Amino acid sequence: MLDGITPESVAAHIGLYGGYVKNFNALTAALEDLRTDSEKNAIALAELVRRQGFEFDGMRLHEYFFTQWEKGMSDMDRAGGLASALGKQFGSVEAWLAQFQAVSLMRGIGWAILYFDPQAGEFHNAWVSEHQVGHFATVPIILTLDMWEHAFLAQFGTTGKKAYIDAAFKNFNWEVMEERFSRAVKK
Repeated sequence: MLDGITPESVAAHIGLYGGYVKNFNALTAALEDLRTDSEKNAIALAELVRRQGFEFDGMRLHEYFFTQWEKGMSDMDRAGGLASALGKQFGSVEAWLAQFQAVSLMRGIGWAILYFDPQAGEFHNAWVSEHQVGHFATVPIILTLDMWEHAFLAQFGTTGKKAYIDAAFKNFNWEVMEERFSRAVKK
């Protein structure tokens, strides 16, 4: 049970996730059929490949999101590597959080994502429109926040994005993000 997030809201996420998985699998099968004559089916192939990216990213981003809530909530380890690195780059964890929440509150549908670029050694707070537009190629994801309407509208209303963000962060298991960051740093 999540604190501040209703079972109905969780069910909406899971239902949409199931749709992404089903659609990705159906598109994969349809693409195999169309590839038998890729010249004749070029237009259909192009559209299905575009749609496949949308379904795949919707599926994977939800998987990142769900794992952040697994095993119950835990506070960020303020002495851990993630908090130290965020503090070094942004001045403090609170300053990073304020910037991340500002990205999360942007108008539109999409995802707020914290990336860590091991090559440059820096974090990026990013907005990914829909599921597939705006990703930082090859850069590991540390944290995702679903900002589609299904994530907050039914429970928190049209002006409830901030309440939803607060509830989501309250339920995060920061050990998951710490582990993602540790893997990213080793790349």
